[in-house]
Amino acid sequence: MSIATTERDTVRARIVDVASELLAAGGPHAVTTRAVAAAAGVQAPTIYRQFGDKDGLLEAVADQVFSAYVAGKTVPDDVDPIEHLRDSFDAHVTFGLANPGLIALLSDPLRPRSEAEDRGIAVLRERVHRVALAGRLRVPEARAVSLVHAIGVGLVLALLGAPVDERDPALTDAAWDALASAILTDDTAPADDAGAAGATRAAAVRLTADDHALAVLSPAERGLLRDWLARIAAD
Repeated sequence: MSIATTERDTVRARIVDVASELLAAGGPHAVTTRAVAAAAGVQAPTIYRQFGDKDGLLEAVADQVFSAYVAGKTVPDDVDPIEHLRDSFDAHVTFGLANPGLIALLSDPLRPRSEAEDRGIAVLRERVHRVALAGRLRVPEARAVSLVHAIGVGLVLALLGAPVDERDPALTDAAWDALASAILTDDTAPADDAGAAGATRAAAVRLTADDHALAVLSPAERGLLRDWLARIAAD
């Protein structure tokens, strides 16, 4: 890597850091080219060369902040999948409330989703998949992912839209309860009941019959497999 490239990367990083601070303090409208250039100690043309325009700069900021958040969203093997899904729901709300400027930027429905956001959705899919493998989903995985994402985003926007002293502290719990009721089954199978446990496992596999894990099967084979599993679960 040449010295010029290293200096360019250093300047780019400084500009993104400054823009991140402005975004956190005042939202997207605070991230003006003039304000960023002054705070970063560069000329406005430098920003245009690095990012194209203000939108390009905002995308770089969003990617940096959200990538750092997603990087911490690991999916461990030794935790209860329901508890982990709930914890991730709470973490999303906490992150959103701590980053209102970023949420304002990400919530634009006409804005293309970034790679960092795609990685976040992939982590959510994995967490929902583990719930399905535990036999606890009452809806298809794709619908569960969409519901978790939609309710999480809507909840954050609703909370951010209210004055801090008027926010309902019980709203997150209420939203989770409604979500859990919509996508989760009751855990009522006795631990020592082999028949119930077998049905639960069969239901879990049925729910994942369209997942990439069974992509090696043809549509007809997947349909037949779902039919078999439905009979096993109903037995």
